[in-house]
Amino acid sequence: MKETNKLLLWVFIFVLVAVDQLSKFLTKSNLELGESISILPWFKIFFIENNGFAFGLEIFGKYGKLALTLTRIFFVSFLIFWFSRLLKYKNINSMLVLSFCLVISGAIGNIVDSVFYGHIYGYAPIFYGKVVDMLYFPILETAFPSWIPFLGGNKFSFFKYVFNLADSYITVGAFILFFSYKYIPSKL
Repeated sequence: MKETNKLLLWVFIFVLVAVDQLSKFLTKSNLELGESISILPWFKIFFIENNGFAFGLEIFGKYGKLALTLTRIFFVSFLIFWFSRLLKYKNINSMLVLSFCLVISGAIGNIVDSVFYGHIYGYAPIFYGKVVDMLYFPILETAFPSWIPFLGGNKFSFFKYVFNLADSYITVGAFILFFSYKYIPSKL
């Protein structure tokens, strides 16, 4: 791959991270924790902070948070190393390249939150920040019919998870990687 194309890919990653961080900054600056704005009936900006990882899961308290943040940093460092090695190939698959760009961008975006946000916003030391989430798509909100055993009458919401752009980058990048992994050269 040409050097100018490699540089453009790193700029693309930087732009994706910048857009993610801007969306988080705007959310954190304009909404109170737990506040939401309806964009469409099925799309809301809903400000929450995630102290853990996927779906708000936390492990082992304070030490788990540090381990999670350090694991994220190790993982993204490995991906950047691997990606820079892949870029040395002349005919690398463009979907494979896109998947790496998305996953790296998303990982960096969430690492920035975890490492710096606690310190910047004055609620925790470095490495103990919370990830800002704001995208919420309650596409269907209903209740289970009363005749269904154990679930009858309980509320049901599809899609109830709140996430951010970085999470979206990682998810889409992993999905693309799932279908393009066969283009990863066997020797780096």
